[in-house]
Amino acid sequence: MNARLDSPAGDADDDPRPLERAVARAAAEWLVRLADNPTPEDIDACTRWRAANPEHARAWRRAERLNAKFDLLPAKVGMSALARAERGKPRAAVDQARRRAALKTLSLLLVAGPTGWLAWRTTPWRIWCADARTGTGERRTLVLADGTRVELNTASAIDVAFDAHERRVRLDAGEILVETAPDPQASARPFIVQTGDGRIRALGTRFVVRDVHDAGDDNGTHVAVFHGAVEVTPADAPHLARIVSAGEQTRFTANSIAPLASADPHGADWTHGVLFAQRVRLADFLDELSRYRPGLVRCDPAVANLPISGAFQLADTDNILAALPETLPVQVIWRTRYWVTVVPGPQPEQPGSAA
Repeated sequence: MNARLDSPAGDADDDPRPLERAVARAAAEWLVRLADNPTPEDIDACTRWRAANPEHARAWRRAERLNAKFDLLPAKVGMSALARAERGKPRAAVDQARRRAALKTLSLLLVAGPTGWLAWRTTPWRIWCADARTGTGERRTLVLADGTRVELNTASAIDVAFDAHERRVRLDAGEILVETAPDPQASARPFIVQTGDGRIRALGTRFVVRDVHDAGDDNGTHVAVFHGAVEVTPADAPHLARIVSAGEQTRFTANSIAPLASADPHGADWTHGVLFAQRVRLADFLDELSRYRPGLVRCDPAVANLPISGAFQLADTDNILAALPETLPVQVIWRTRYWVTVVPGPQPEQPGSAA
């Protein structure tokens, strides 16, 4: 935040006792208010509020720690960097909506205590409050304040924070394609994509970053570079930092990084609304397709290993599923639009089998 108040004399370490809702709400409101270019009068008024009651001071300390731990309030300059991309919305309305979301989240966490904080880390709340996000099957393009282009794939979320020292995008969920632009500031700031596994520093480049923690054993962060290069640094193993150049890809976790491999030339086809497959296992193909449609898509083990190839238009995933029996020996069972199962097709009748 832009203003940090020194703790008044007598402030003690925080304790786990619950906070009253009214006090928690007031602390959250002060933190949000002081995060956006506070006036000296604002700072004085907050200081007086804190000193008026020990519970106020305790709520303030907890609010500051939560914001530092979970980065709930993006820097104002980061909001400005994103505001250009909120086409059709007045900037004041965009900023106000973000403040309301941050205020609601912070207020709930202040009341919830440590158990609630843990639950928040394992639920979509952080995604709901992200600076920009997409729903299932939705794609979105943003142009940041420096001219960098960021494309969000289905079910993705990012936060943007630009300051005097760096340009940072945090990937909270999903997948993005980044095309960096030269920093317009005189002293060039590094462009960083942050994930839960570490950081990717762009070296004048076009690249894809995908959070694959929900993709079975292939978990971590996937990075593929199509132009330029990036430097990948695992969060807990910085000594493993590695340069990934154009035409290469890798996957990394907080403490490991996989060997470099050739990048899939179709790895960014989703930006054009296309899902490309070249002799892909049907089960894997359906798993990927399910990212772009609501509900469940199941694959019977009996047909899981059938190979499928083609370029499929993601604008109509129902049509993709309906067309499968035309090229594969399968049938598609629709219990509802949101519950689809692909099973073996009917066996051809054998000659002489009729009674």
